[in-house]
Amino acid sequence: MLRLITDFDGPIMDVSERYYRVYQLCLQKTRYPDQAVTELSKAEFWQLKRSHTPEKEIAFKSGLNAEQAQEFTKIRKQTVHTQPYFQYDSLVPGALDALAKVQQAGIDLVVMTMRRVRELDYAVNKCDLGGFFPENRRYCLSNDYVKTRDIDDKPLLMARALAELPPASDTWMVGDTEADITAAKKHGVKMIAVESGIRDRTQLELYQPDLIVQDLRSTVDLILSGVKF
Repeated sequence: MLRLITDFDGPIMDVSERYYRVYQLCLQKTRYPDQAVTELSKAEFWQLKRSHTPEKEIAFKSGLNAEQAQEFTKIRKQTVHTQPYFQYDSLVPGALDALAKVQQAGIDLVVMTMRRVRELDYAVNKCDLGGFFPENRRYCLSNDYVKTRDIDDKPLLMARALAELPPASDTWMVGDTEADITAAKKHGVKMIAVESGIRDRTQLELYQPDLIVQDLRSTVDLILSGVKF
């Protein structure tokens, strides 16, 4: 049995609009009355996020001072993963077709994400993804999990999944961040990174995944073609 473990945000969900709306909110909440700020366009903002630019640097580029940048970063952290903003996420083009192809090919499909249970459930229900990911194929954080860093937390999630899931003849991981690459490599899982998420190719290359492709659809086509490495 072949298995594909996919991250959720990046390969399946486009989170750029949510992150941009939160950026706009943080800017609005931290600027002084009548202060001239430079609101980045969504394209400019997302390019900075994809190149892993620190939040404070984004605040500085928007015209905030050091004190405001600290507040900007704090509000962002408190807000970006809250319920009012998840509505702005949308499916990555081609992701549904890719998931359907995986299912039709009889490949075991697993989702592994740093979302909490309520956050994943919300998106699965909203986008009608339950048919692809039954509850025993959803690996995410509990609602009360105390996060450290994704790059530390995700390998723990991978360890749990590999211990609980039935054996597979071959396992692939697809994701869009350094946390996904680290989790896969730590556990000897073949890793395909996609450029449809929050990291650009330059950032992904730093962590040396097995392959870097455009999106989930490209990943699935590669796996179905029988690529070996």
